[in-house]
Amino acid sequence: MNRAFRLSLGHAVFIVAFVGLWEFMSARGILDPTFFGRPSGIVAYLWRGFVADKNLWKDLFYTILAATIAFWGGSVAAVFVGLLFAMLPRLHKACEPYLTLLNSMPRIALAPLFLLWFGLGIGSKIAVAVSLTFFIVLSSTVAGIKGVNSDHLILSRALGATPSQIFFKVTLPSAVPIIFSGLRLGLVYSLLGVVGAELLAAEHGLGQVLAYLQSTFDMDGVMALLLLLVLLGLSITVVMNWIEHRLLVWQ
Repeated sequence: MNRAFRLSLGHAVFIVAFVGLWEFMSARGILDPTFFGRPSGIVAYLWRGFVADKNLWKDLFYTILAATIAFWGGSVAAVFVGLLFAMLPRLHKACEPYLTLLNSMPRIALAPLFLLWFGLGIGSKIAVAVSLTFFIVLSSTVAGIKGVNSDHLILSRALGATPSQIFFKVTLPSAVPIIFSGLRLGLVYSLLGVVGAELLAAEHGLGQVLAYLQSTFDMDGVMALLLLLVLLGLSITVVMNWIEHRLLVWQ
């Protein structure tokens, strides 16, 4: 407890000192607020957006909604395909070159195509994020299944376990930790994919607001939204780590 408290206190002191130095240098003109913003302006922008005008809640909702839908859609499809490849190795071998080809395509470069196909609404943002999440979770699923201890498999067969029993009671539980690591990354990348697509064109979303603020050189707003996105990513990581710890307590 004392060690954790000292560590937390050290982080808090560092953050306060960093923000204080930033504010001081901006007020003195050492850092130009036009290019770097200033902490007081960031706080003021967030206060207006969430408390006074409350116009950021709608954009935050659209971004989180699109990222959530993309994460669940891409993850469920990826886990299903990964398990199918585990049961049908020949299918995996036949599809692997095409999956590698599709995964090598830069998704942000494909975003204009998704915008053309699905429009400016939430559909194009979900499509971009799904294309990122799917391959991340799929690769972790396949890697987790391939990484199962061969001694466990041999022992299970020697004890007379059926193929279905081996898969559901040995292979799948052993692969869960690696699959969950892919899910954690997939959730972060679903958020990144949505925001990246919103930066190009969108009706609503934090990325659309961020693009507008950049075009008007409102650096306080830009820094505020970047801070908000960082906090969202950190919250996602913390929550996923907690869920992983609770689900994998048997390890």
